[in-house]
Amino acid sequence: MRRVRFLVGYLAMLAFFAVEPVFAHERALVMLIYVAVLTTVLMRWFTIPMIAALALVAAFVPALVPAWHAGVQVDWLITIPLVAMAMWGFFGLIRSNNELAAARAEVARLAAENERTRIARDLHDLLGHSLSTITVKAGLARRLAERGEPERAAAEIAAVERLSRATLADVRAAVAGQREITLAAELATAREVLRAAGILAELPGSVDIVDPALSELFGWALRKGITNVVRHSRATHCAVTFGPEWIEIVDDGRGGLTAPQSGTGLVGLRERAAAAGGTVDARPLAPGWRLRVQVPAT
Repeated sequence: MRRVRFLVGYLAMLAFFAVEPVFAHERALVMLIYVAVLTTVLMRWFTIPMIAALALVAAFVPALVPAWHAGVQVDWLITIPLVAMAMWGFFGLIRSNNELAAARAEVARLAAENERTRIARDLHDLLGHSLSTITVKAGLARRLAERGEPERAAAEIAAVERLSRATLADVRAAVAGQREITLAAELATAREVLRAAGILAELPGSVDIVDPALSELFGWALRKGITNVVRHSRATHCAVTFGPEWIEIVDDGRGGLTAPQSGTGLVGLRERAAAAGGTVDARPLAPGWRLRVQVPAT
């Protein structure tokens, strides 16, 4: 609509110029400067020829009309192109500023969207793992209490309380973007979670072999893998192995019958791995399930 209004005004100015020489004679040629300015707004292939034509009309038409008693106006050959060039630069600057403002708005929108995605992904991973652990430990405490072992049950309830407080702190840190995950810490947590779930754990004793730059990624992978083992697999044995650029979690549970293959957690893990240039391979075994994250050596 704005472009249509501009074209209507442009054509109206040309029509006004066509009749103006009848009254203003050669002084009407001043209108061609404004026509040239509006022509630069169009920024089309005919802009330069159009401005050249306007300059020629302003320079030579007065000499062709005897009643005006004027000769060739050479100064118009310089004035009109110079004004047109100046306005072309001015309008180009306005366009660049508008495009820059639009680009900044898009960057801000994408940054906000990425931050929302990060928070959602972190909260899913944090809460999924922590709530699974709390559920397992609470169930263990109930069974201990039923068997008449109140001291061990109280110890498990105390662990649930500590984990709840830690989870609350982790959620706050995740929202603030300050959450730090390390493979060593997740390995210790995995050992405790698997023990509480009654799953035989086969875990490495050290993480020295892993590239330190991949510690956080592998920590997230271990957290997601152990959470799935506890929540879905009904496994009796879980083995974790890793090398400098890979980590693998394998269990002997029900495999693809219950383990999620495209859930939010795996989507988030794939995003983390892709950011590091790696891949995630999650597939059922016979029996069991395997989760492997690998980052090519650089």
